[in-house]
Amino acid sequence: MGFGGFGIEKLLLIFIIVLLVFGAKRIPDIAGSMGKGIREFKKSINELQSGTLEDNVRSPSETARPVEHSAEPQREVKRLM
Repeated sequence: MGFGGFGIEKLLLIFIIVLLVFGAKRIPDIAGSMGKGIREFKKSINELQSGTLEDNVRSPSETARPVEHSAEPQREVKRLM
């Protein structure tokens, strides 16, 4: 058994089809582009996770602000029913 249920024969067949469709010159470019995309994806995931952790680390005094009350008294709302 190969990678994720693919045998050597299936992987070789997929590689040959990719080689025929894209050509030998374009395969390194495609692989490089895929690698860059994966790196950027991982970087953004790590940034999101570290941002979430930083939000949880802050003390309550940094995040919560006291509610300021206005000098005007609140009006009562009357219900008709």
